[in-house]
Amino acid sequence: MSYLYTTRVNAYGGRSGTIKSEDGILDMPLAMPKELGGKGGATNPEQLFAAGYAACFENAVIHVTRGQADKVRDNDIEVACEVGLLPNGESGFKLAVTLDVEITGVDQAKAEEIVKAAHAVCPYSNAIRGNVEVNLRIFAQ
Repeated sequence: MSYLYTTRVNAYGGRSGTIKSEDGILDMPLAMPKELGGKGGATNPEQLFAAGYAACFENAVIHVTRGQADKVRDNDIEVACEVGLLPNGESGFKLAVTLDVEITGVDQAKAEEIVKAAHAVCPYSNAIRGNVEVNLRIFAQ
């Protein structure tokens, strides 16, 4: 298989440890959130997932509009990603995601068309499809 890009990040110490990427750009502590009984004060896997998904999804929106007559400027898109951690009913856990996608300069129908197309091409969306509930909330401005 010929990858377009690969990266590697090592985790040490679980949710209260550290993470470090192979290139050293990502090198930070982790902390269990206070809401889960931890000390807080550092990022956690859910925040990192939300950040990655939001950025990737926003780029998917940009990508799908590049070939359209109604191109959307990068600054006209804002994506907020909320990641929730839930019990799965089998002594484990699962994630749920809400993506709030705001697009300026298009009507609601066009925004919904763009977001649907972005959801079909976004690598994060494709990776979790059928396994994680994703709620899309679309706002045209």
